[in-house]
Amino acid sequence: MPRTPPPLNTLEAFLVTARHLNLTHAARELCLTQGAVSRKIAALESWFGFPLFERHARGLRLSPQGSALRPELQAAFEQLLNVAEQARQQQTLVRLKAPTCAMRWLVPRLLRLERESPELQVLLTTTIDHTVNFKTEPFDAAIVFGTQLSAGDLLFEEALTPVISPDLAGRDALSALTFLHPTRDKTDWTLWLSRHTETLPVMHKNQHFDTMDLAITAAIQGFGAAIADEALVAEDVRAGRLLRPFDLSVKTGACYRLVVHESRGKAAGLAAFRRSLLDEG
Repeated sequence: MPRTPPPLNTLEAFLVTARHLNLTHAARELCLTQGAVSRKIAALESWFGFPLFERHARGLRLSPQGSALRPELQAAFEQLLNVAEQARQQQTLVRLKAPTCAMRWLVPRLLRLERESPELQVLLTTTIDHTVNFKTEPFDAAIVFGTQLSAGDLLFEEALTPVISPDLAGRDALSALTFLHPTRDKTDWTLWLSRHTETLPVMHKNQHFDTMDLAITAAIQGFGAAIADEALVAEDVRAGRLLRPFDLSVKTGACYRLVVHESRGKAAGLAAFRRSLLDEG
């Protein structure tokens, strides 16, 4: 028959009240009402099957059973708190800054990290800013994006390729679709088309977005053909949410890199976090 332990909050109420022998003082320390403290003690007495306190006109006094139990319960409760505190301190909080356009690549890796390294907690901040300044920003690590970057570890190089919803497969010409642009200009589509054909098709219909992630989401919903980084849409292609009508991808010269701010107190945790993002397994 499984054992049913007493509720921990009733033990704390007993130990605090036993120290003060005064419900008012105990309630103040526990941030509860006197009635709530009394109910917790009554619940614990019911669980034990004997009284823990004797009520007198002048206040409370420990019963013989309560007096005998108090030292062992106090020691056990403090041991539990120590174990919990040690576990809490062993957890490393990694404050990560990442551009929204990298989310499709990043989220599956954060899920894997959560499964494999539960002692690491990643506090993610997304932004349209592609840089980081560790001197002025409160982050432990960041994913940065741009050209001519050399700091940190290379995650992947940007390589553009068109993607469409499977619902649009078999449509006639690419130019018949709406062109979904990840920026307010047509730079990315123009770059890819210039490598694909000598005669650039006319972009009759266009939709512009603030981020590549938004353009990709619109493509999944069948809005048109998006030009996207092949690494960012790899999972969507594998899952069948998108398809690549052309094998050609064009590198832009930009890349995504991971930069880590050195921290002596978090060295081991940051090293594990870095390994997880760089591991393609």
